[in-house]
Amino acid sequence: MAKKLCGTNYPISICFIVVNEFCERFSYYGMKAVLTLYFLNYLKWDKDLSTAIYHAFSSLCYFSPILGAIIADSWLGKFKTIIYLSVVYVIGHVVKSVGAIPSVGNTDVHIALSMVGLILIALGTGGIKPCVAAFGGDQFDEDQISERQKFFSIFYMSINAGSLLSTLITPILRGDVQCFGGDCYALAFGVPAILMIVALVVFIAGSSMYKRDPPQGNILLKVCNCIGFAIKNRWNRSKNDHQREHWLDWAEEKYSKRLIQEIKMVLRVLVLYIPLPMFWALFDQQGSRWTLQATRMNMAFGESFIVKPDQMQMLNPLMILLFVPIFDLIIYPLAGLCRIKLTPLKKMATGMIFAALAFGAATLVEVNVVKTVVDPAPAGSSLLQIVNLAGSDVSVKVPDSDLFSGPIPSFQDPPKYEMLPLEAASKQLDIKVTYSGTEHPCIQMFEEQKAYSLIVYNDSSTRIQCKLVEDYITKNEDGNPNVRFLNTRPEAINLTVGGVGFFVPPAYSVSPNKSVDRGDYPAVSCSLPSDKCSDLTLGLLDFGASYTFILTEVSGQIVAQKTEDVKANNVHIAWQLPQYVLITAGEVMFSITGLEFSYSQAPSNMKSVLQAGWLLTVAFGNVIVLIVAEGAGLEQWIEFLLFACLLLGVCFIFSFMAYAYTYVDPEQLDKLYLEDSGREEEEDGDSTKKKNDIQLNKTRKSTKL
Repeated sequence: MAKKLCGTNYPISICFIVVNEFCERFSYYGMKAVLTLYFLNYLKWDKDLSTAIYHAFSSLCYFSPILGAIIADSWLGKFKTIIYLSVVYVIGHVVKSVGAIPSVGNTDVHIALSMVGLILIALGTGGIKPCVAAFGGDQFDEDQISERQKFFSIFYMSINAGSLLSTLITPILRGDVQCFGGDCYALAFGVPAILMIVALVVFIAGSSMYKRDPPQGNILLKVCNCIGFAIKNRWNRSKNDHQREHWLDWAEEKYSKRLIQEIKMVLRVLVLYIPLPMFWALFDQQGSRWTLQATRMNMAFGESFIVKPDQMQMLNPLMILLFVPIFDLIIYPLAGLCRIKLTPLKKMATGMIFAALAFGAATLVEVNVVKTVVDPAPAGSSLLQIVNLAGSDVSVKVPDSDLFSGPIPSFQDPPKYEMLPLEAASKQLDIKVTYSGTEHPCIQMFEEQKAYSLIVYNDSSTRIQCKLVEDYITKNEDGNPNVRFLNTRPEAINLTVGGVGFFVPPAYSVSPNKSVDRGDYPAVSCSLPSDKCSDLTLGLLDFGASYTFILTEVSGQIVAQKTEDVKANNVHIAWQLPQYVLITAGEVMFSITGLEFSYSQAPSNMKSVLQAGWLLTVAFGNVIVLIVAEGAGLEQWIEFLLFACLLLGVCFIFSFMAYAYTYVDPEQLDKLYLEDSGREEEEDGDSTKKKNDIQLNKTRKSTKL
């Protein structure tokens, strides 16, 4: 007899299963939270490739549950499947963590290790997904219905608790802990790996207490075989053969009528699943496109509290814990009082509308976010700004162009980029700079699709010099500002800004552009005597900005004058809150209701088939994002708007399909076939009685003779 928790009727084995699920979900969501930024900042992939690989991984995570279900039901059983695939899971985490250590090989090695690790993680997490919850349900006796229901509620809470904590903690491990000279992705992946090891150890620790059911055969394979036989049988029959009411009826020669009828019921639900991947295409972008959007926003709450862009994902599990009781106890009952009949399919359609509205909100945010972004120059052009250090106004004349037509003041802040047409991959231009009524030549070579600063200065009272410097105008994907220094002094200088070193050559030379932590820098150390650097302050270096600091010497003191080449992120990250609220409300109405609907419309032995179909909708939703991210090449706000419109269109189609759907009660099928079975047994009994009577009469006749 299974051991019980003290003072309850619950088997003690469920404690190990719940803790295992918490640790496993922590490891999965914690790793996934920082995955997109890892691709961008560590592997140096662009946004579209990072998004595509992220969703390819997510898709594989939801294709592999079918493999796990087949292995568990047909071969190993749930317990051994969880053990073996958890080992694969752990190996994947370890390989992924090793791939994030810079000293382990070159970039190609890091990419190879990362891809191998992600594949193993996807096989592990997906493979155990259909087993763990069902294995927990197996621990209860048949009469423990209420206990089993409460277990699934606790199980669901453990999933969201693990997700919430991991999306809060792993971004801190990534950004606040520095290792190998930068963000510590090795630690951010290593801690989830440790949690997965803990999950495996905890699950094994409860081995002696588990109730284990042997493999019963996979109903999914049986369904596929039945469908395949019906198609093959119909194909092989002649055209003159009598028609049947349904194409599945062609399987009657081999399979029972009950199985065929159950498959018909399941197929009716699976047809409703066809539009559903579009919802998941939007929902799963929280960890990719929405995280990328957050990197280009102001993440500061007050002076000291800063949110990481990948931490915003924690809003979803947090609000799930809040919204589920609110919807169940307040919103749905109020709708009933208002005589609004919310059927499951109506709830799902409403959830789609909420998700579309979430992407509408994301579109509005994105439109304002991109206002601080400097668009790169197209082919055949470059960007040019003038940095005037001559001490008074200058005029700049670009050949065959009316750019910079007015006077350019000294120390203009910020300098303004203008589009410079080249009409070639590269071009040499003879630019004329007028200073104090005298025109000076400035011959420079420009390349297409690059941004430049033309530094104008005088080396004497009348002689003008110019120097062309290539600029870095792309915002950092982690939200940190970029900094460079322009040295007007005759000697080089070394500076340290927040632990980042800068070597600034002399004579109007520019240091390399480097990323520093966002913050206020009231004092910067330098290689010159301390009395010269005592007034060297940089002020606030804000999110996403690119700064050029012009170093001059005034009265024996080094002074840094700040110019903002790329504007700081001026849209606060709190503006993402509405889109998270809407997408979470959509998830509550769509996902939870969808699972309940699927289970209510399927016979008891077909629920695993619908579970597999439901998970496949998530997989195909991620495939949609993968295709759009790599193939469309749209501006981000247009892509958000496209997804919102597509989901609204799909919602219309789904609503039409839902209107035509007739709800069924699978229990009626059980009663029908139970009655048929009873009648068959009664008929068999009558037939046997008749045969016995006939045999008895024959015996009597032979006796008389």
